[in-house]
Amino acid sequence: MKVALFGGTGFVGSYIVKELINQGYTPKVLIRPGSENKLVHPEKCEIVSGDIFNENSINEVINDVDATIYNIGIIRQFKRLGITYEKLHFQGAKNCIDIAKKNGVNKFILMSANGVKLNGTGYQTFKFQAEKYLKASVLNWTIFQPSVIFGDSKGLMEFCSQLKKDMLNLPFPAPLFFDGILPLDAGNFSMSPIHVTDVAKCFVASISNDKSNFQTYQLGGNKDYNWKEIIRIISKSYGKNKWAVPAPVLPIKLIALILDQFPWFPISRDQLTMLLEGNTCDSEKAYKDFQLQPKDFSSDNLSYLKNS
Repeated sequence: MKVALFGGTGFVGSYIVKELINQGYTPKVLIRPGSENKLVHPEKCEIVSGDIFNENSINEVINDVDATIYNIGIIRQFKRLGITYEKLHFQGAKNCIDIAKKNGVNKFILMSANGVKLNGTGYQTFKFQAEKYLKASVLNWTIFQPSVIFGDSKGLMEFCSQLKKDMLNLPFPAPLFFDGILPLDAGNFSMSPIHVTDVAKCFVASISNDKSNFQTYQLGGNKDYNWKEIIRIISKSYGKNKWAVPAPVLPIKLIALILDQFPWFPISRDQLTMLLEGNTCDSEKAYKDFQLQPKDFSSDNLSYLKNS
């Protein structure tokens, strides 16, 4: 069986490719010209060179396959470079949904995110619109909404290694973000980190699992952690004991208003907004339907940070 995969060269995508191969599928992957070396196990994949906004490229990928996975996404947009949430989270997904429907490929699996909503940040809003468009189609859809995803990224962008690089490795205390004036709740927002292999297992298992048709699954670990705990666990995993101090988000957002258009600036206004909202979820339905025992968010499972 062949599975069309969009977004197969990034952090999560590389694990989806591995899991597809492990389960006997042949990934059929759209690759931008010049990015072929980013694909894991290319000898076991069918590669289509092209662009997510080229109908012929999409049509070639979603041809003679049994399912489609849309996993393209960005955590920050750079409008000056034409890299936007609207293009990649919504328009790209819409293009693939339309062609899957036209080609009679009925199973469509979408990577969304926990906490998406219509009137949220740009990230949340366009993920929500992609979900809405897919649900209105005639396809057998499955939507996954992960909390933060961790795991060895082999140098690609990943939550824990990025946090280590941008905040924890710097020669001053880690920020305990808070909104408003008084730091009463500094760093108390929580998340449900889930390991990337667990995410990949759910995606691939949903291809043949009829229970997953017309279902939206939240994906998180089996325990919630607040920001203070996350900083402590990550720091411990590579042998550090990081101090942390309250940090008001208002002045950071004002600075980001000017600087978050540059990739070197560590955090965007949207990311700060979503961070303070928290990112916890109830994943019992996913655990049950996919017989999943999620990996712990622990120093042992974060040992890859020693070399990042």
